[in-house]
Amino acid sequence: MGELSLTDDAITRIRGLIQSGDLAPGSRLPPENQLAAELGISRNSMREAVKALQFARVLDARPGDGTYVTSLAPDLLLAGLGSAVDLLRDDTLLEVMEIRSMLEPAATSAAALRITPDQLAELEFLLGRMRAAASDAEELVRHDMDFHRTVVAATGNQSLTSVLDGLSGRTARARVWRGLLSADAAANTLAEHQAIYDALASGDPELARAAALLHVSSSARWLRHTLAEGR
Repeated sequence: MGELSLTDDAITRIRGLIQSGDLAPGSRLPPENQLAAELGISRNSMREAVKALQFARVLDARPGDGTYVTSLAPDLLLAGLGSAVDLLRDDTLLEVMEIRSMLEPAATSAAALRITPDQLAELEFLLGRMRAAASDAEELVRHDMDFHRTVVAATGNQSLTSVLDGLSGRTARARVWRGLLSADAAANTLAEHQAIYDALASGDPELARAAALLHVSSSARWLRHTLAEGR
């Protein structure tokens, strides 16, 4: 068996201990030599497996203290999704937009029934910041991402929030906003954000779903246009 296969086997064995509950979130791993002996793998394979699981945010090595299982919270384990999305090729970015069109309207509909006054106030603040940003694409992208992150967070579903946050890549959003600004069409997208806010404020889940679907469909259209223009 090759070194890579041995490392993969070690990863699978450690993951098995975590999935079974033998290693719970926050627990400390046994010393390297002890765990390697218990699992019947070499210390070198164990060491490489631990490095890989650290990179995946499953394990956390603390110098002078030991290696621990992380909280395994969705926002931690899915944190790398956004970086991966930003590396996707143009045609695949459009596939990601299709996934967003399936998930975001449903999430926004659920948020309409669960959003708090503080979250609505945050959305209103972000709308103001987006208007104030005018033609600053970087600021618009930042506030746009915060707006949608706040909407999805209002569902109370941490896994959904982490997935959609990862799918809403900064690169794709930047391309959309550059296209909007060059076509002097940013006001239309700001109006779409306002419509989402109004639907959420009214507590109407179907109106919120429709507003979100219109917005993500419009974003997909602008992304296709921007990619076609080579921006």
